[in-house]
Amino acid sequence: METYAHILLFASPSFFILVLAEKLYGKFVKGDDFKSMDMISSLSSGYTNTLKDILGIGISIITYTWLVEHVALFHIPYTWLNVVIAFVVLDFAGYWGHRFNHQINFFWNQHLIHHSSEEFNLACALRQSISDLISFFTIFLLPAALLGVDPKIIAIVAPIQLFAQFWYHTTYIGKMGFLEKVIVTPSHHRVHHAINPEYIDKNHGQIFIFWDKWFGTFQEELSDVPPVYGITRPVRTWNPIKINYQHLWLMIQDAFRAKNWQDKLRIWIMPTGWRPKDVEEKYPVYKIENPYTYEKYYPQSSKPLEFWSWIQFISTFGFLMLFFEVVPDLSTAQLFTYGLFLFCSVYAYTELMDENPNAFWFEWGKNAYGFYLFTVNGALWFGVEGTQVAVPVYFILSTLMAFYFSRKAVAVPKSTAQ
Repeated sequence: METYAHILLFASPSFFILVLAEKLYGKFVKGDDFKSMDMISSLSSGYTNTLKDILGIGISIITYTWLVEHVALFHIPYTWLNVVIAFVVLDFAGYWGHRFNHQINFFWNQHLIHHSSEEFNLACALRQSISDLISFFTIFLLPAALLGVDPKIIAIVAPIQLFAQFWYHTTYIGKMGFLEKVIVTPSHHRVHHAINPEYIDKNHGQIFIFWDKWFGTFQEELSDVPPVYGITRPVRTWNPIKINYQHLWLMIQDAFRAKNWQDKLRIWIMPTGWRPKDVEEKYPVYKIENPYTYEKYYPQSSKPLEFWSWIQFISTFGFLMLFFEVVPDLSTAQLFTYGLFLFCSVYAYTELMDENPNAFWFEWGKNAYGFYLFTVNGALWFGVEGTQVAVPVYFILSTLMAFYFSRKAVAVPKSTAQ
């Protein structure tokens, strides 16, 4: 946990700089819109995912260590070959886990967040799940376990394999010649994120594209079919915590409402998007039928609200960096109380971004909780010197601004066609 927190202390600012650089390039070189709210929502999802990982929220049905201890036929020496095998096997496991996430109703909930942005950029790469609390897919690491690949190697290679998936979330890199035959490129992944009938549920590979070619899920990007991004049941919110559980909540409701007991049970393992017929007729849910004509979610927020949303995002980033810094010094209880504060922060300011009339109360609750934590830590923010004035001032200002935007801001249309 401490090592991972130390890595994130340097990786998180690097990701933010790269995301911002891409956005600035798009605006000033390509003339694209700088969609602040979408970018903040994506980056805030990254906050929640890293918090979940640091806090160790989640369990694995079968751990890789258990597999090695019980099924290894022999043990490969600790060499470069060990690392290569681990990398390839992790990617194989990633392909199948990714494919099942797209094909099975229950598993789609833990992956939906990654596809929820209606833009395709480096920021959306950071839309990672906090709803994958139970991991079922360690079983796909069985080939590595049979070969006796040391669990420590898997632990080292796994974050490398994850971070290597960041770069290809962009529209600014075209096809890459020979590399298109071997690795996942931006062109391949644009197809994967698209909801066009020609593209949907294709190109599940994470690093190597040949898995898709071998197992029949490959689709080349077509010059006459521009990708349209998002999901067919659009989330229509900037709040990443809500997005993480929208599909699960719909399935729970559908299971409760279904009259047939077989439907109540099988809804969880049916293909993604399946709903009982009687429920679908009585409780219809909007679904995009034509990806070229639907209205994207992008409320015309006021410039002051966009500016304040950036202030909140950056303030939360500061609290997150402090969290990574003090992780080694905190008790388990302190880790979770600090983590809860950060989750509450993201929830509150993204609700304000959505212009929820109740956003003030979420912000007030978060700041009241923050004041409590500040008090019990001896008028310091978890022992960090120099926070005696800045932290309470932030809580007061944040509450006042939330009240202003919740009560005084001019009403604007909730969405507009893009």
